[in-house]
Amino acid sequence: MLLFLKVFFTEFIAEMGDKTQLMLIALTSKYKLRDIILGTAAAILILNGLAVLAGGLVSEFIPDWLIKTIAALAFLYFAASTIAGDDDDEEEGSGKSKIKFAPLAVFCTFFIAELGDKTQLTAITFGANEGMSAALVVWIGCSLGLFAADILGICLLYTSPSPRDAHESR
Repeated sequence: MLLFLKVFFTEFIAEMGDKTQLMLIALTSKYKLRDIILGTAAAILILNGLAVLAGGLVSEFIPDWLIKTIAALAFLYFAASTIAGDDDDEEEGSGKSKIKFAPLAVFCTFFIAELGDKTQLTAITFGANEGMSAALVVWIGCSLGLFAADILGICLLYTSPSPRDAHESR
């Protein structure tokens, strides 16, 4: 149970204010909440399953000290890149999705945005540190922590009054 809580809260904190959480909040203007939850849940389960599996397999073949060194360097890189900001020029599309099934559109968007993210690195690291014997606990903890942070962000948006509501109440 302690491992589950450690993994859950680490993943939860790592996701707060992350680009994928903000992206999901933005998607609430385009899709229904149900579609966002379905697409996000499916993407999280698959991504974290692959990450924990990769980490667990790596732990079978690479010495523990090397895994921890690589993980520490990767976290330092993510910390430095977060502090430095993102200067990439992103092209804006037409805003129209070619995918008609909304949960699939959310799934694809989230899946691509989350690849290589710090929360995925966290799942890989826990998978490598804990090994295949704890893979199920790590997968569930990472998935629920990530999902809880994302849903919390979306729900806070839904429950907060809009500026228009505040103006109309005067």
